Amino acid sequence: MGFRTYTCKIARNCGGCEWLSVPYPIQLRRKQEQVESLLGDMAASCGARIDKICGVAGEPLAYRHKAATPFAPAGHGRIRCGFYAAGTHRIIPCEKCLVEDPRARKILNGVARVAERLHIPAYEEDRGIGVLRHAVVRCGYATDDVLLTLVTNVPELRGPDRVVAALREECPEVTSIVQNVNTRRTNAILGKQNRTLWGTGVMHDKLLGCTFEIGPSSFYQTNPEQTEVLYQLALDAADLEGGMSVLDAYCGTGTIGICAAAANSGVEVTGVERVASAVRCAERNARANGVAERCDFVAADATEWMSRKAGERHFDVVLMDPPRAGSTPEFLHGVADLAPERVVYVSCNVQTQARDLEILLGRGYTLRSVTPVDMFPHTKHVECVASLRRTRR
Repeated sequence: MGFRTYTCKIARNCGGCEWLSVPYPIQLRRKQEQVESLLGDMAASCGARIDKICGVAGEPLAYRHKAATPFAPAGHGRIRCGFYAAGTHRIIPCEKCLVEDPRARKILNGVARVAERLHIPAYEEDRGIGVLRHAVVRCGYATDDVLLTLVTNVPELRGPDRVVAALREECPEVTSIVQNVNTRRTNAILGKQNRTLWGTGVMHDKLLGCTFEIGPSSFYQTNPEQTEVLYQLALDAADLEGGMSVLDAYCGTGTIGICAAAANSGVEVTGVERVASAVRCAERNARANGVAERCDFVAADATEWMSRKAGERHFDVVLMDPPRAGSTPEFLHGVADLAPERVVYVSCNVQTQARDLEILLGRGYTLRSVTPVDMFPHTKHVECVASLRRTRR
């Protein structure tokens, strides 16, 4: 039986889709085996199940709704853009990308053409001079919003109105344009300062029927279609009922917590996030979805906040979705000290998740279920939803 594979002329150099030539069913099988290898013994010791991986429906293409490009001088006033070659900062041109929203690469290449016409110099990484460093595009999944962020090495663009007019003509799909200022000698794309050049400075998208504001610096999953699958699995694992209190740790702009509140009118949510701007965005999102009275967002370090609240606050469920590096022992012990009946751990790195789950198991929790989710076809990455219950007080 044959399976369809995909080809890309820059795949070998780009390195972003290392499994592009592997048939998709085999990709899913490999990811399933990875999860079972890392969590199988733990699941067996707890009598937990490892579910079949949730792959994308239909063709595993055009799933990335966020895309970016670096810029560099190409000589004679030209500007190079595209992807960094794997393991280098050498830019490989890209006309279109199989896994990106079709609008994205067209817009990014359009920014380079506008910069060439307006003589906006590209950033020279080695010397730390030039103006245009990166561009980032976020495309709506359930909306037509498109947010374009220009990352510059200077605080102000010369003739910003002229730049905006040229970009709107070149890229009519864009609904808002923001300038992000990054003057540091760093590999990080974004700086801390944003300036709206045109439009609202944000975009909006929908997940599980809820509307969310997304800004230039907001964390928002790049595959919204599979994010709905992921979040629904997390909410199902939480087994929410009226009157329950939920802690959304690492809450960001409040996406999963607000979805939880919207799914059950009797649920109260507390979200904790150290980035104050993300908390303000979460509060706006809660108001926009009519759940502000049942959602409280706190700007604080989650570990420190939990250590203060242990013994004072009761939570039935803790939802946690840490970064790729996983959580910390201090955070996990803080969760255990709060003693919620249920913990739902969403992870984008099964290796660090396995490490962290061992700590929770040692603090009186048992693993109930694990469900892999394929958020990034053609890569080795796999997301995982783990459900735990408290069995020892």
